[in-house]
Amino acid sequence: MIKEALSEAESRMKGSVRSFEEDLAAIRTGRASPALVEKLSVNYYGAPTPLIQLATISVPEPRLLAIRPFDPATMREIERAILASDLGLTPSNDGKLIRLNIPTLTEERRHELVRVVRNRAEEARVANRNVRRDVQNDLREFEREKIISEDDLKRGEVELQELTDHYIEQINEICKRKEAEILEV
Repeated sequence: MIKEALSEAESRMKGSVRSFEEDLAAIRTGRASPALVEKLSVNYYGAPTPLIQLATISVPEPRLLAIRPFDPATMREIERAILASDLGLTPSNDGKLIRLNIPTLTEERRHELVRVVRNRAEEARVANRNVRRDVQNDLREFEREKIISEDDLKRGEVELQELTDHYIEQINEICKRKEAEILEV
């Protein structure tokens, strides 16, 4: 019973860490990365579609993204989606390819992005703590129903806390790496 609860907690915590990493991939660091625009929603014949499904995204230079649509008719919609996004990038179109120049970040913008990263890290830590709380409540319920003993409950809670600490430490490391990447000039 305890092992199942702990394995469920671990998979949910792994999921929140993975989600946090994907979230950070979309934060601009001054370097070109396809992850910046991959999930951008483009209106494709009336249906919102991720850009990654409509075009090839490459990085020919460190500060340049090249987007080559599979269907040239989607060029306008892709440009519109990029302009409407909060990326602050202006696309240039040559008929076959959309180029996105990634400008260098100002010091003020870098610190603003670091604050965003820290807020998202805190949200991920809270998500992990919520998983801990849910599983703790399950373990206490098992003990109340006499499915497990009081000693098993204590052991389970200790293991759960160690698991939580492990994943929160992972979140902190990812956060520090991203902050260093953003502040790197």
